[in-house]
Amino acid sequence: MEIGLDASIPTYSGGLGVLAGDTLKAAADLGLPMVGITLLHRKGYFTQRLQANGDQVESPTEWMPSAHFDEMPDRVRVRIDGEEVAVRCWRYLLKGYHGDELPVYFLDTDLPENSPVGRSLTDYLYGGDSRYRLCQEVILGIGGVAMLRALGYANVRAFHMNEGHSALLTVALLEEQVGGRGLQSVGPADHEAVRERCVFTTHTPVPAGHDQFPLDLVSEILGSERADGLHALGCCVDHTLNMTYLALSFSRYVNGVAMRHGQVSRGMFPKYPIASITNGVHVPTWTSKPFQDLFDKFIPRWRADVQNLRYAVSIPLEDIRYAHEACKNDLVAAIYGRTGRRLDPNAMTIGYARRAATYKRADLIFHDLDRLRSIANQVGPLQLVYAGKAHPRDAEGKAMIRRVFEAAEALRDSVSLVYLENYDMEIASFLISGVDLWLNTPQKPQEASGTSGMKAAINGVPSLSVLDGWWIEGHVEGVTGWSIGETWGGEGDIVRESEALYDKLERLILPLFYGRPSGYAQVMRSSISLNGSFFNARRMVLQYRENAYRL
Repeated sequence: MEIGLDASIPTYSGGLGVLAGDTLKAAADLGLPMVGITLLHRKGYFTQRLQANGDQVESPTEWMPSAHFDEMPDRVRVRIDGEEVAVRCWRYLLKGYHGDELPVYFLDTDLPENSPVGRSLTDYLYGGDSRYRLCQEVILGIGGVAMLRALGYANVRAFHMNEGHSALLTVALLEEQVGGRGLQSVGPADHEAVRERCVFTTHTPVPAGHDQFPLDLVSEILGSERADGLHALGCCVDHTLNMTYLALSFSRYVNGVAMRHGQVSRGMFPKYPIASITNGVHVPTWTSKPFQDLFDKFIPRWRADVQNLRYAVSIPLEDIRYAHEACKNDLVAAIYGRTGRRLDPNAMTIGYARRAATYKRADLIFHDLDRLRSIANQVGPLQLVYAGKAHPRDAEGKAMIRRVFEAAEALRDSVSLVYLENYDMEIASFLISGVDLWLNTPQKPQEASGTSGMKAAINGVPSLSVLDGWWIEGHVEGVTGWSIGETWGGEGDIVRESEALYDKLERLILPLFYGRPSGYAQVMRSSISLNGSFFNARRMVLQYRENAYRL
């Protein structure tokens, strides 16, 4: 549903879309025969503005697709809610390290032959109500397959559904399989033939995160014949079409996005074999200029094979510190340019940036403000940089942002806090490289993977994180960063975890940062060599190739 390629192309909302973009970039680097399909989102996700009290105000994003993409001449038509909706696509060519090109196609219904409703269906990412979302998923799934055929992709070996939003592509493949006779004619052999061509990655361990649509609505949007066929195929539970179950039923390979997430997913869907492929990030995209220069000097072949970052253990600590100092100065300058706030380049700076959802617990560090003040006043100065959007209909997420603003006001005499509005890939690029420590505080076990800490690690920024998602695999205490809590089993506890967070800051992290800078630089270097060399999209895509795509 979302693919993030560049900050100037607002076709993503956060980590899921950026991960999709990183996956395709790595595939281009590896020369894999792959294409990407998504929607255009003419008005983006939304542009975020934050008022003085932290209230979020949303507005449409203005951008020109024609400035970034090539319009393709092909047109397909998809029947939605009784209307034939025309769909075109725009092409973006990703260029890999060795010169290979990988096309990404953006589906668009803003055509004069469509009704006003039809034209608006590719306007907003995650906008509108359930009807709007289901219409979009018809365009993505059924329209996506039709567009691939129109573009000449007749023999696709594997259809990789990235989350359940695209699961209706299985309907298009089933209808191709039975020669247009309708879903009622699907037999076991047809089911298996489609299943052999589909791969599914689930990204959320939260039941509410899986798209579900009432069967009556499905009947209206897709037609009663398709709705009855889906029901007969066992894809509906309690008169509801669950897109995750649809994808699970028609996929020969299913995976979660971290070891722990695979375990949680098997518990949620015990009838299905679910593997794990831990996420990774596209290293050339997320390596800051100072560290690119550093790697070019000491690890000349790092772009060709990012696993060579393992050899960062040989980089002198002083060079690591100089590169980070340049990144931090860039961060301080960027924040001043955007907000007029001037941070102290010598103070311990903690970064926190992700979607403003309640389970992410952006306010965990503020559980005991007196303790946080005491740490900053007695051990060493602290400053915090926050960023992140709440979904326009997520009242609790918006309240979370306001609580961060309230904490900032309460701490203003002892801890500096800046909340950067309209978080995007551009802000992420200077944030993940310029802070000294990356903070992650999700409610266990609800973090599927997380990738921001991986991006930070490439730039020598260690994590202080709850043991969930990727950090279970990336954490080596005092070597790649620090844990909040000592175990990854069970569920989170605010009191215990906040105490653990304060203890690590007070007794380990700040004394090391201020008292032994070379020791802190050792942790920075280890985060590159251990985490950066493994948690990258190249390794991830190679695992998909071997385990899922069978290329």
